[in-house]
Amino acid sequence: MMSNGIWVSTEEVGGKPMSNNKNYLPVTSSTLNSPLMKLSSYFLAVRPWSLSASLMPTLLGSALAYRLTSTASFSWISLILTVYTVFCVHGAGNVVNTYFDYIKGVDSRKSDDRILVDQLLSKDELVSLGALLYTAGCLGFVLLTTISPAKMEHLALVYFGGLSSSFLYTGGIGFKYIALGDVLILVIFGPISVLFAFMAQTGYIELGTIYYAIPLALNTEAILHSNNTRDLESDKKAVTTLPTAFKIEKQFRSPHMIQSVPKQTAKLNMFLGILYVIACLLVDPLPYL
Repeated sequence: MMSNGIWVSTEEVGGKPMSNNKNYLPVTSSTLNSPLMKLSSYFLAVRPWSLSASLMPTLLGSALAYRLTSTASFSWISLILTVYTVFCVHGAGNVVNTYFDYIKGVDSRKSDDRILVDQLLSKDELVSLGALLYTAGCLGFVLLTTISPAKMEHLALVYFGGLSSSFLYTGGIGFKYIALGDVLILVIFGPISVLFAFMAQTGYIELGTIYYAIPLALNTEAILHSNNTRDLESDKKAVTTLPTAFKIEKQFRSPHMIQSVPKQTAKLNMFLGILYVIACLLVDPLPYL
């Protein structure tokens, strides 16, 4: 089987791996320390498959701004910087999530995210990656404020609200561990992301954009919920998520099929998000705006 990009033996005897089997290929420390494997581990730690959850609200906010402003005033550079900034913060949040899940004993050999469990990266390396991503996001934000018509303090309020929320999901208060992670995700990947992208282009806040953010926020919630459902058994150690709060959902789960559900849901979210953004670009007039 493949664990975070590393092939290991799947043959077992009596429920235990055969370490002396001729087909068994042990993962050596030299393999783990190779530059290519290290780079791959850093890449996996960011969870790139989940970035569609922040990309779609950002594109939606930019699309709404495009519709409400003249084509000449729309800045493609601002769009690129906004996507870059949001990606950095989202990736950093994923890294923080991995770190605190490991520290709190949530992640194990049975977990989907085993970056630290399998020692693909050390805790210090993961912390450094998170700090680097947050720093890169702040750098992108500073560049964005130099070309955006929005006031820096207004843009900063939304940006740092999203940044702090990405950390507090598992760090600090740890909303994920007290069954409030779903609420936080609804806010971050809904109104905050859409408002940030919209304001970066127009310079002002339009509360009507919140209506448009709701469908994408619910799509993102579906990704989170499928992820929590998949990790139900391991999360019981330290987490109270909605799937553990509603026991009746156990009747609808298949342990053999649930592993790929979060990634499939993220892919579906991206496709639906693209169609939604295109629809907002084509419909005339835009309701509520």
